[in-house]
Amino acid sequence: MKGLWPLCRGLRLLSTRGNIRRHHRAGMCLATDEQQSSFQPTFGLLFDIDGVLVRGKTPIPAARKAFQKLVNSQGQFLVPVVFVTNAGNCLRQTKADQLSDILGVPISQDQVMMSHSPLRIFKQYHNKCVLVSGQGPVLDIAKYLGFSNPITIDSVRESYPFLDMVDHNRRPKILPSTAVDLPKIEAVILFGEPIRWETNLQIIIDVLLTNGRPASPHEPHSYPHIPLLACNMDLMWMAEARSPRFGHGIFMVCLENIYKKITGKELKYEALMGKPSEVTYQYAEYLIRTQAAEMQWNKPVQTLYAIGDNLMTDIYGANLYNRYLQNTNSRKGSKALVQARSGAQVTTVSQEEEAAWESELSFPTATKCKSVLVCTGIYNPHAEVPADPSQSVTETVFHGHRDFRIDPALVEPGHIVDDVNAAVDLIFQLETFVPSNDKRTS
Repeated sequence: MKGLWPLCRGLRLLSTRGNIRRHHRAGMCLATDEQQSSFQPTFGLLFDIDGVLVRGKTPIPAARKAFQKLVNSQGQFLVPVVFVTNAGNCLRQTKADQLSDILGVPISQDQVMMSHSPLRIFKQYHNKCVLVSGQGPVLDIAKYLGFSNPITIDSVRESYPFLDMVDHNRRPKILPSTAVDLPKIEAVILFGEPIRWETNLQIIIDVLLTNGRPASPHEPHSYPHIPLLACNMDLMWMAEARSPRFGHGIFMVCLENIYKKITGKELKYEALMGKPSEVTYQYAEYLIRTQAAEMQWNKPVQTLYAIGDNLMTDIYGANLYNRYLQNTNSRKGSKALVQARSGAQVTTVSQEEEAAWESELSFPTATKCKSVLVCTGIYNPHAEVPADPSQSVTETVFHGHRDFRIDPALVEPGHIVDDVNAAVDLIFQLETFVPSNDKRTS
């Protein structure tokens, strides 16, 4: 841990040295089939959204400039592009529509990866009764992902109103005369930060401590609890405010500490999804490969560029996946591809799910994943850091999830640029990517 503050300090100094050379490229046309064999690119782009393309609902000006360079005059993308966001409060199509308006280019839902998107391949839970927590159309999201029997926190509260007692104004005036018999809850899925934290925390704890029957007495010695799957581990995120806002990671910290305080045991996750988990990048690469196939590329995508604003999620995740890709042993077999992995814990999946993973994700074609950090969001190159690293506090330095180990090498970006437009210019330079029929000026 002591090496992290000097690392961050070095990153901030690096970001202020000189100027990143920018390329003023014009509009780019998609190469014909005959031309592809001679200069077809072999890279794909993974874009974070909050802090890179927008801040809250406000577009970052550099975003439109960047994406004009990524499409031809018909609005067709010149290289595979996937938007990898830890948001989980809407459907992919909704996010695609928002991005189309923001960027001024048509975005398909097949280019959007929400933090909950990998849940599609956790088919072993799809026919079970699962409790879903979050905000937005959580039932629609769950059903879209393949869950046939989801129930919400609100439905549990309506069935057992005496469980939610923090808000005096919402306490039931008369307790129900007959108990409502809800089906046994077999798993809990956390999509993202909910609106009423006290209600969600209480009912989720009730479900975990009663083996899925929240109206029953607590059994704190019953362990392990029913499966818990979580999406979006962001501790904080950047909106319009000048300082970061609470993310779902804060809610998870609350849940973990309440559970441990009551039971004395650690809350266990069956899987963690969203950046920086490897399963997220495996799924994102699957989407990149799918796009490349639709573009009739003859060469495989070998390099992924992940552009983000957060050292602890975007950069950590890209570097973690790069380490995975560099691991020749993992590339020889499928075992690493069928594990929901975190930095400290690995949860293996069933044989049925293993088959699903192999068919859905196959083997990666990329050999490296390079990280590019922008300075328009969480990362602040001008923030003060202690002169003495020993004065730093562990918890304030590492904002990653509890189950991920801090490794200074994983939070060191491959490149630092001012904004997403500079990131695209840099990547084109690194890849010597000069599309033909270049007629538009930037």
